Amino acid sequence: MSLAPKRGKNEPPVRPIIVRKIVQAPHSAHHGGAWKVAYADFVTAMMAFFLLMWLLGATTEKQRKSIADYFSPTLVEMRTASSGSDGMFGGDSIESRDNYLSRANGVGSRSLTLPQDVANGKAVGNGADPKLADRKRFEDLKRALQVRIDSKPGLKRLVKNIRFTETRDGLRIDIVDEADFSMFATATDRLSPDARDLIAEVAKVAADLPNDLIVRGHTDALPYAAMGPMNNWLLSTARAEATRQALLIAGVARPRFARIEGVADREPYVPGDRLDPRNRRMSITLGWTGGSAPGSTKARLCRA
Repeated sequence: MSLAPKRGKNEPPVRPIIVRKIVQAPHSAHHGGAWKVAYADFVTAMMAFFLLMWLLGATTEKQRKSIADYFSPTLVEMRTASSGSDGMFGGDSIESRDNYLSRANGVGSRSLTLPQDVANGKAVGNGADPKLADRKRFEDLKRALQVRIDSKPGLKRLVKNIRFTETRDGLRIDIVDEADFSMFATATDRLSPDARDLIAEVAKVAADLPNDLIVRGHTDALPYAAMGPMNNWLLSTARAEATRQALLIAGVARPRFARIEGVADREPYVPGDRLDPRNRRMSITLGWTGGSAPGSTKARLCRA
């Protein structure tokens, strides 16, 4: 048996080595990352809340309405008591049975009547819109008149004085006075040379059309002397007749004139200023071949 070496006089005593073993208890099942998931849900909810607050403050009422409509659920109503099948979209074929009690015996059957002038969703034959042909003629007339005026150096500067307006009576062609252009000599029914040339160009593009013509004279509100024989009613009528004569000479057939009217200053082109020179104008209307246009009487303006 070996002996421990002898400790020297100055050597410290040998300390024992102690090994300590620690056994940890197992973690509970819920301990770990569950709190992180809850915290992430909270942060997401807060972000959505602040985003909602920002949208409410940064958008208008109309924009908010659009956003709300976008997120509104779309409900599909199941068809259970109407014609067609009871599937998701209700209805399957024009030949299938329905639930309408449309017969005296109480048995539903599909009955569909198609207009005679409708084929493949398009109107044909007598059912076609009678105004379509007129509108095509009017468009052709506007293009032709534009080309004719642009090709004449003496009239090209007056293209801005011609206005096209579709009304319930037809296509109205207005030849409008301006500060530097007047169709007639002051207070007379004598056409200026430029105005006569413009009317002749209108007559040449309208001469072969089947549409009737309405000629209407307009004046501004500048009054005549109280004791004079002339007034704006007589003047507008005389100018309308002078315009009809110019159209007749330029090639428009006499039977095509449906009405000659003088309305003085009662239909101003510029309602806010009845003395505006643009209120002095001549209106040449090509009527609809089938009568007045149906629907609204609001005019649709289109520039040449």
